[in-house]
Amino acid sequence: MQARMNNPAMLLPDAFKSIQALLKTVHSVDIPVETLELVHLRSSQINGCSFCAHYSSKQLKELGTSDDKLWAVAAWREAPFFDDGERAALELAEATTRLADKGDAVDDELWKRITEHYDEEQIAALTLMIGLSNLFNRVNAVTRQPAGETF
Repeated sequence: MQARMNNPAMLLPDAFKSIQALLKTVHSVDIPVETLELVHLRSSQINGCSFCAHYSSKQLKELGTSDDKLWAVAAWREAPFFDDGERAALELAEATTRLADKGDAVDDELWKRITEHYDEEQIAALTLMIGLSNLFNRVNAVTRQPAGETF
């Protein structure tokens, strides 16, 4: 696959700076980087963004994530490799990425599970990371950014 155009964030330098600033803010919160990358990977899998799925998988490997855990992200509900906090974060990623699939995308039961593992600042970071992941996925899918490429 060949990109239709250069990555839009690279074509608009102020956009790239803004995205980087937001990512820096998200990563400044006391939440495991692995959890942030897991939600990014899951959102990317759902959206079919090969660029982001590849990038996030590489990041997770660099963080020391086991192959078993990495291979099981798409089937996290049935896999034993995730703790309860990661499971709640992955469920939030799925619900947020699939907003249109049901009327109340993040119902009270899911919200309760999230708040059992994360405080408001951490939930804010997770929510922003999922939102950014969906932004990246959409930009990369529309412009056909190929997996394995770098900016």
